[in-house]
Order: sequence, then structure tokens, then C-alpha cells
Amino acid sequence: MTITIGVHSSNPSLYHLYHLSRLGLAQEELAPFGESVVFHPYTNGVRTGELLSRGVIDFGGTGSTPPVTGQAAGHDIVYTAVSAPRPEHGALLVPEDSPVRTVADLKGTTVHLAIGSWQTHLVAKALDDAGLSYADDITAVRSTDDSEELLRTGAITAWVAQGAQLAAARRTGGLRTLIRTGDVITDRSVFFARRDLAESRPEVIEALTRALQRADDWAAAHPRAAAEIAAADLGGSADDWETALRALPWKIEPVTDAFLAEQQEAADIFHRTGFIDRPVTVAHALAGADRTV
Repeated sequence: MTITIGVHSSNPSLYHLYHLSRLGLAQEELAPFGESVVFHPYTNGVRTGELLSRGVIDFGGTGSTPPVTGQAAGHDIVYTAVSAPRPEHGALLVPEDSPVRTVADLKGTTVHLAIGSWQTHLVAKALDDAGLSYADDITAVRSTDDSEELLRTGAITAWVAQGAQLAAARRTGGLRTLIRTGDVITDRSVFFARRDLAESRPEVIEALTRALQRADDWAAAHPRAAAEIAAADLGGSADDWETALRALPWKIEPVTDAFLAEQQEAADIFHRTGFIDRPVTVAHALAGADRTV
């Protein structure tokens, strides 16, 4: 059997596992179980649940929002592991001289973010904590390559930046952090698989998790080399990528009750504000879960 691992640039662990495929980390872990490995690159992590349901991939990873929206869309996924919290991964930025001082001040404004990504979780929860609604109190617009310029010229009020873009924006100056990711959510990378694979071959899931940790160990030990890979592939400067990558925890952890509770809170907020059209029971996305309750 061949295990197909989905990979996109927004999930750092999978991204570096893919780019380290020459080292055979995944293949080495899976070989004792008679499995081979192929990677399926794609650009939009929001599609991960769909790709799992269609059988295009067997295993993938994203931030916190796509598994919830995937469940809401009827995709049968199983959580397998998470990263340690990433408190410095991203931030909601405003101009330095902006009158916006609190999240409550965002009412009636336009915010650019990667809609459907973990950034939706960040903004929706921050607004909810402030007594505001993601659906009703801001205009959420998908980020573009021009988002930073639009923010600096006053065309939009706030922008969620992450990774090398955030490092570059801070290096340039003139912007202020309204909220950092860790102020609101844990912002973990989340890994999930097809239910039949997760339930019938738990040893394969464990091997894939070990491979992810080995890729993380490499990135943690070689931040400059990891940054140069990302800069050459995705653009931006290696210096900014190194700043961004050094802020990541590079540690894979099991799925815990605390993580599931945070995901359930996000799912409830998303349903209440209309971001998903039906309620989701996050615990149904566990191996062996009774999905009738």
C-alpha cells in the first residue's frame, strides 16, 4: 500500500517533511509496516478535508479552522496529532497611529485575513471575547498580496499577518500589534487522516507522527537551512523566514481534551456567526468515536 501525504506551504511540519523527502524520513518510518510514501502538493490547506474524503490523500495537516469546516461539510476525518502552541506565529496588525486600541474598536471596520485558515479562528474568537460578531461587526476580506500596502495607506483597518510576512512587516516598522496569536488561541498545527486509515492502521499513524517530529527536529536544529528552502520556494528573504521559523515550537503532541475543548469553542462560534451552516461535535473526529451521540 502507498500512503499519500498531503502537503502545502501553510503547514510547516509537513512542508519540511516534504522538502526533506530526500532523507527518506517518512519512508524510513513506514518501511517496517510494508508501506511506501508519496506526497501530494496542493496550495490551499482549506481543501484538506475534501481531499481526504475523496481519497486523494490519506493524511494531512492545517491550522485549527479547516478540520472544523471539514466536519461541517460532512468530511469524515480523524485527528491524529497537534503541534505545541504557536503564540508568536501571527498577529493582528494596525497602523502605528491607528485610533484602534482594542478589539472592540474594530466594530464597523474592514479586516484582511486568510479566510478559512486559523486566522478565522483568531479573529472570530477575539471578536467573540469582546462581545462582537465575526459575521455582523466587521467586514472580513480575504488577504491579498496588497494587504500590507492597503493597511499602511489606510484603505483597511487591520490585517492578520504570519510567518515571514509578519517578520518583514515588523522589520519595516510603522505597524502595531493589536493582538498576538497567543493572546487569543493556542494556534496549533493540526494533523488528521482518513477514518479508515486511522482506525485500521494506528501503527501507520504513529509512524507518520514520528516522521513529522523528525522533520521538526531537523528544522529546529537547522533554522537557516530551513529558511533558505522556504525563501527559495515561497519568496521573501531568508532572514525574515529564519525569524519566523525560530518562533515556532517544532514539537508534535498528542490530541488532548484541552485541544478538543478549544476546537469545540471555535466550532460553536463559527456556527453562531454563520461561518459554518451546521453545528459540529469536534469529538466525533476521534478514532473510535461514537458519532451517533
